[in-house]
Amino acid sequence: MFEKILIANRGEIALRVQRACRELGIKTVAVHSEADKDAKYVKLADESVCIGPAQSNLSYLNIPAVISAAEVTDAEAIHPGYGFLSENADFAERVEQSGFVFIGPKAETIRLMGDKVSAKEAMKKAGIPCVPGSDGELPDDPDTMRAIAKKVGYPVIIKAAGGGGGRGMRVVHTEAALVNAVNMTKAEAETAFGNPVVYMEKYLENPRHIEIQVLADQFGNAVYLGDRDCSMQRRHQKVIEEAPSPNLPSRVRDKIGERCADACRKIKYRGAGTFEFLYENGEFYFIEMNTRLQVEHTVTEMITGLDLVQQQIFVAAGQKLNLRQKDIHLNGHAIECRINAEDPYNFVPSPGTIERFHMPGGPGVRIDTHAYGGYVVPPHYDSMICKLITHGATREQAIARMRIALSELFVQGIKTNVPLHADLMADAAFHQGGTSIHYLEEKLGIANK
Repeated sequence: MFEKILIANRGEIALRVQRACRELGIKTVAVHSEADKDAKYVKLADESVCIGPAQSNLSYLNIPAVISAAEVTDAEAIHPGYGFLSENADFAERVEQSGFVFIGPKAETIRLMGDKVSAKEAMKKAGIPCVPGSDGELPDDPDTMRAIAKKVGYPVIIKAAGGGGGRGMRVVHTEAALVNAVNMTKAEAETAFGNPVVYMEKYLENPRHIEIQVLADQFGNAVYLGDRDCSMQRRHQKVIEEAPSPNLPSRVRDKIGERCADACRKIKYRGAGTFEFLYENGEFYFIEMNTRLQVEHTVTEMITGLDLVQQQIFVAAGQKLNLRQKDIHLNGHAIECRINAEDPYNFVPSPGTIERFHMPGGPGVRIDTHAYGGYVVPPHYDSMICKLITHGATREQAIARMRIALSELFVQGIKTNVPLHADLMADAAFHQGGTSIHYLEEKLGIANK
């Protein structure tokens, strides 16, 4: 087992990884920007290194600075968390070339699954169902574009091969708008991702977003840890996640889960990962694989009793997966609300000083946060300040506990989206379960804006 791990991230995930390490007796190194020098996880780490100014590209995305911090502190491995460099194949490669262990998949796997075109091709070969669309990269010829779109059927969606986080997508409803939409998406993809390649898929009208959590080791062992429903989202950004997905038969869950575990074996996947699907009319359609820990890993932990961060560390240390599929049992239901420093309805960020911060408690309540009373929420990074998670024997109990926890959560000094979450916990459609990915935008009246 490792003696010291460097955590190449910030915020609640840096603290989450740190806690997993401390439980295992592993020392931690926190890297931080100048803006985060007083952060809780920096103070609690065994060592800390400032790697640059507030701007992400000069600190958390600065690969040489992160590698240098690992060198000067004699760390053995680097955990990337999520976001920032977590799915950067060049970073994973540099980490390994520099003599450290990257706690995640191999660089070639990250490249394979990071390009949406190659990912779809790999998944088709592995027997994973994909959304109907272009066979790989969309050709430049307008007539060929139109022919593919006609065969797929409008509406279609144009996606950047190197895209992610809800960016690099454009829905097209008519043939007249197709060529211009493709060209615009290519230009945006080149600017945002340095990769102008785009592809086409059938645009599903009312799908749910369901994902499968997997764990795999380098010895060909792989398991799936149930599923999560992440359909409550705004502009492709998740707001609420839950596990297991409501109104999804267990036989359907097990069938797609087995396929995902088998796909891991075929692509020689290592570590924790997530297969993301659109689910409509009883059918699953693969959209992407996240080769890292997810923000919403917490709900899977609550229903399985497993520590996914520690499992990542075990696998990265060369240990065999100590789990078999028969060992995985789903217990009850869990819900996560992402608490952001933003206006609850127009989503304008609200950085500043948290004057008072009261966290809820009680049975089945978990809070993952780096914030506290007096903490200054910087304007430079993602606005999430807290993940509030509840667990219950049933979905109804998990919702009831979340409703109570939200009423007890008190943040003064900045705006948060707590009122939106409280509204959704009382929403009839959410209570019924199975809303589509468009539901929240339609509810808020911001669809297609």
